[in-house]
Amino acid sequence: MRIATYNVEWFNALFDRRGRLLDDDEGSARYQITRAQQLGALGIVFTAVDADLFLVVEAPDDADDHRTVDQLERFAARFGLRQRRALLGYANDSQQEIALLYDPDVITAVHDPDPGTPDCPRFDRRLSIDLDIDDRMDTVIFSKPPLEARITAAGRELRLIGVHIKSKAPHGAADPAALVRVAIENRRKQLAQCIWLRRRIEQRLDAGDSFVVLGDFNDGPGLDEYERLFGRSGLDIVVGEGLPPERRLRDPHVRLSRDHPLAAQPASARFWRGDLHQYFSAMLDYILLSPDLCAAAPVWRIWHPFDDPTCYRVPELREALLQASDHFPVSVDIAL
Repeated sequence: MRIATYNVEWFNALFDRRGRLLDDDEGSARYQITRAQQLGALGIVFTAVDADLFLVVEAPDDADDHRTVDQLERFAARFGLRQRRALLGYANDSQQEIALLYDPDVITAVHDPDPGTPDCPRFDRRLSIDLDIDDRMDTVIFSKPPLEARITAAGRELRLIGVHIKSKAPHGAADPAALVRVAIENRRKQLAQCIWLRRRIEQRLDAGDSFVVLGDFNDGPGLDEYERLFGRSGLDIVVGEGLPPERRLRDPHVRLSRDHPLAAQPASARFWRGDLHQYFSAMLDYILLSPDLCAAAPVWRIWHPFDDPTCYRVPELREALLQASDHFPVSVDIAL
């Protein structure tokens, strides 16, 4: 079975207020790319990756007059994708939903959120935690509550948690002092979300579940200077770095970034830095597997247009990956 995660930049802008595809020559939300170009590129990418199940990060908005599931299934029908069924977890107010797009001939999927406990509530609720070590409890929420699904494939049941963890970028900072303050505040909130997620993972491990945690973590080992201030990255917390092997999740790109900091780094996203007039690459998207799933020698792949030789050798796919989003798909093949 192939599972993939794909952050599609402003997928929502490719649909009108009634949820109809905008396949025209008007500009998309991506710089100097039309809506028709982005849609066509997405059709090529989804077809090429050919996953049995995609976690779609930044999926189209869900509202009374346009539903995420309908829009994703309309997109799949437009390009004849075998991944023709969609599933939404908790809708949010960001116009960037977390959803599944999957092949119903291979997989069954249902939204199955954990009822939660006092120290690990349901993901659409609130978590009380001391963020700044002042002996007072702070309240943390997910602006994009993780999607918890129960997946059945090849007669085997898996649990899936799809995430879009809070960004640490200091948006809105007006001066250097504010930049530092907002960056630290965002890092605290980001780490709190990762602690909350790790608590759910601990529950899944205790229950003996086979499970996958995947999506855009907006973080990674060594990604910014504030990691030294806080001791570890949010991704380290989620993975269970430092714990025994049977309590750790695995994606080899985590260790590549940590163990070989001077070597060429994996990257799943590419952003334009206007101040430097060049692109900045980062590893933000991961597929973390429970220890039992790692026993079957899973194979991970980042569909990077320049780093993956097969993607690079196919000009149509290479260009589509660049036009479709500022992130690239990450996939894993698991023998069930």
